[in-house]
Amino acid sequence: MSDDSVIKATQTWLTSFVMKYDICPFAAREYHRGSIRYQVCQARALEPALASLIDECVYLDAHPDVETTLLIYSQGFVHFDDYLDLVAIGEQLLADQGYDSIYQLASFHPDYLFASEQGENLDDDPANYTNRSPYPMLHIIREASLERALAAYPDPENIPGRNIERTRTLGLQTLQTLLAASKTQV
Repeated sequence: MSDDSVIKATQTWLTSFVMKYDICPFAAREYHRGSIRYQVCQARALEPALASLIDECVYLDAHPDVETTLLIYSQGFVHFDDYLDLVAIGEQLLADQGYDSIYQLASFHPDYLFASEQGENLDDDPANYTNRSPYPMLHIIREASLERALAAYPDPENIPGRNIERTRTLGLQTLQTLLAASKTQV
């Protein structure tokens, strides 16, 4: 798939799910402002994937008008466990490079699984779809902007619980259809 198709699928997911169902109450503002950067990384190996993460931090440093980057791994990290390694090492790399209080990562993957309270992964829980996306993706967020947005948002600590309730109300079939449609409508 071309980079343009990958970006289009990501934008479709963002508008038809994240924004439509208010999964992230801050996404619509940045989407309409045009301040979201979509960057496709075709790396399949950890080292170049991590280099692209730091490249995006450098880009954001130089472009304060860009609020956030969705770094989309179109070819690599298909297996969720490999992706989790990328996230963990990426977070450590941000700290090592002095970015730990400047940027933070949110993680999205087509097979995202939250561990249950018993430590099990429940694949059929619709709540997993709060972090499922068409492709493995790192969302690089400006920490200061996030802090300002959360301070101005009423009851931000209830966003995760509200999203879990919302996805469970939508149901597994609807969520599977929405995610699949984001990749087929490009």
